[in-house]
Amino acid sequence: MRPLDEKETSAVFEKLFKFVGNNLKNIVENPSHEGPDSNPGRYCFRLHKNKIFYASESLVKRATNVARPNLVSLGTCIGKYTHGGSFHLTVQALNLLAANAKHKVWLKPQSEMSFLYGNHVLKGALGKLSENIAAGDGVVVFSMADVPLGFGVAAKSTLDCRKLDPNGIVVLHQADVGRVLEDGG
Repeated sequence: MRPLDEKETSAVFEKLFKFVGNNLKNIVENPSHEGPDSNPGRYCFRLHKNKIFYASESLVKRATNVARPNLVSLGTCIGKYTHGGSFHLTVQALNLLAANAKHKVWLKPQSEMSFLYGNHVLKGALGKLSENIAAGDGVVVFSMADVPLGFGVAAKSTLDCRKLDPNGIVVLHQADVGRVLEDGG
């Protein structure tokens, strides 16, 4: 487990910025009230076995007592590096993204299962969507009850969505909470 280098940090921040925009500051400066210290610490990003973890500094300090081969996980695994060297967010980052999302899409109740089975979001499935979404922006997908279901990339802008036929793809699926159930965790 080690801190991220400059290249890794920029890759992680670019991916997070795509979904949260200027709210990235909230993620980076999030105070942690965990641990024995009365002073609030911060959360930080750590790399361990090609996975990026988001954990409090207090937890990171305590994890240094565990040998690297024995350390399985630390905090929340928000993403991983592929063998090709690109960074991908994992579904475990959903709570972090949902709390700070810049662009949101809400699905009709009858369309939620389709998304949770890994399908893209069609215009006919939309309950509502936030304004000023551009094609290629990161989007967090919610149920109408404001439960985060997953995330993806906008295939069309907000304006283009209004003119789209009901079978047109609005959001390209990337990850969802149904994946956790299918894979067993």
